Amino acid sequence: MTAILLKFVHLIAIALWSSGLLCLPFLYIQRRRLTDRALYRLHNFTRFLYIAVVSPAAFVAVGSGIALIFVQSTFEPWFSVKLALVAVMVIIHVTSGVVILRLFEPEQTYPRWRFIMVTVLTASVISAILVTVLGKPQWVPTTWMTAFFAPGALGDMLGGFSAWLR
Repeated sequence: MTAILLKFVHLIAIALWSSGLLCLPFLYIQRRRLTDRALYRLHNFTRFLYIAVVSPAAFVAVGSGIALIFVQSTFEPWFSVKLALVAVMVIIHVTSGVVILRLFEPEQTYPRWRFIMVTVLTASVISAILVTVLGKPQWVPTTWMTAFFAPGALGDMLGGFSAWLR
């Protein structure tokens, strides 16, 4: 029952986070033709969406995902790929926050090429996460990867660097 509830919360949070990250560039591109009151309203709405919806959804998505790791003991090669893709989503999220801070300063614009690039990148990462999670591909790790990710391998590799591992 706990796993089902966590999955439900995780799916809702991922849906909100992903859709928010896809919506933000569309709001940024509207910056170029607005002035005065309309610009102020767009800035307020964009900040509200980022701070009150997208960021909490990201927090809940990551937190519930971490809880699911421990509840379901998911330690498969595809899961490492998913975590790397989620890290890219986090980088897109943080970059969006920086864009919001800088975009609404006087004389700033959001170029069309950046809008296209960010939208395609975000949609690609979200799609890759969905394909990875729903497909659960069976990758066979190579010999060096198996040795590298074996329990205790980090201690063996870094044993000379840490005083308490000796």
